[in-house]
Amino acid sequence: MALVNDNFLKLPGNYLFSDIAKKVNAFKVVHPEANLIRLGIGDVTRPLAPAVINALHSAVDEMGAEETFRGYGPEQGYRFLIDTIIKNDFEPRGVKLDPDEVFISDGAKSDTGNIGDILRHDNRVAVTDPVYPVYVDSNVMGVRAGDLQIDGRWSNIVYIPCTAENNFTPELPEKRVDMIYLCYPNNPTGTVLNKKQLKKWVDYALENEVLILFDAAYEAFIREEDVPHSIYEIKGAKQCAIEFRSFSKTAGFTGLRCGYTVVPKELMGRTPDGQKVSLNGLWNRRQCTKFNGTAYIIQKAAEAVYSPEGKAQVRATIDYYMENAKMIREGLEATGLQIFGGTNAPYIWLKTPQDVTSWKFFDRLLYECHVVGTPGVGFGPSGEGYFRLTAFGSRENTQEAIERIKNWKI
Repeated sequence: MALVNDNFLKLPGNYLFSDIAKKVNAFKVVHPEANLIRLGIGDVTRPLAPAVINALHSAVDEMGAEETFRGYGPEQGYRFLIDTIIKNDFEPRGVKLDPDEVFISDGAKSDTGNIGDILRHDNRVAVTDPVYPVYVDSNVMGVRAGDLQIDGRWSNIVYIPCTAENNFTPELPEKRVDMIYLCYPNNPTGTVLNKKQLKKWVDYALENEVLILFDAAYEAFIREEDVPHSIYEIKGAKQCAIEFRSFSKTAGFTGLRCGYTVVPKELMGRTPDGQKVSLNGLWNRRQCTKFNGTAYIIQKAAEAVYSPEGKAQVRATIDYYMENAKMIREGLEATGLQIFGGTNAPYIWLKTPQDVTSWKFFDRLLYECHVVGTPGVGFGPSGEGYFRLTAFGSRENTQEAIERIKNWKI
């Protein structure tokens, strides 16, 4: 009989959003008439940009003609998309990349989970806390996390609290670590690091040979000037950081699946005996073995995001969501709740009132306001006592949800 990877058995029974779905479904059985508004899971609601739709139709037509049909594509992605990404996302910010440093994928979630394939099991991992659950769970699967403790922490993971008390700014770890996950603009708190703050992390990583895994999935929502869109805007970052990007929230590709990861060629890891090894080469080998490439029609759709029409249309959608974020932030502040985020990210992070636990606040909001959010503790121990709302709903639903909460006896 085949033996299983028993690290999977260490994981809690369900992914956070599966637990939420179960609670919501139970509510709907008891209250089928309720007008439920979902501001929980970070899925988009606006339709794809017309430029993207046109590109999809055109690519489908190509696949239906013998002379333009395509079979297997390059595992790393088509050059037409890679070159477009470099030209639009990095060159305007003074960042130079070679085409073989950009890898197209089916999304940042896959890549942030899969990156552990090229890293040893005994690396010590650090995460900011609260944090996107995939970072921790994938390291549990990858034998790096140790055992789950009573306080909700994993024994071999270094947690760096980010709370109102430290203005959600992570401190450099006191213990020696080998890998650190940074997500900015942050999911779930909606907060950011400015260039000076991010430079501190790059300098630390260079000095201590630490690998930064930088998730920039929400960079398109940044509004303030001093907030970097890419870690490579910081000098030296190409020697210490891998960056993950996504079209999911930027261009509404949650149903299409496309993202990309940047692994600079000057970024090195080490073997146990101290030899330097190119992480770019290892990631390329991993992708060629385990990944068959993102579909041609999806990559053509992603390319259209960068057309003049696509840029304008995508920007309009982002502005729509950020107007929702402003509405949520200002509406909740008027109730006296303590609010964070929502300025450079589509997430609003609130402190639950009267020391109510995150899940208790979830239940009350669901049953008394018929609004779904996400309990902060689901993102890590330091998320207890906080709650996340997203700006990805419709304008009408967002307005209605805020009115319900404003009229709610919290």
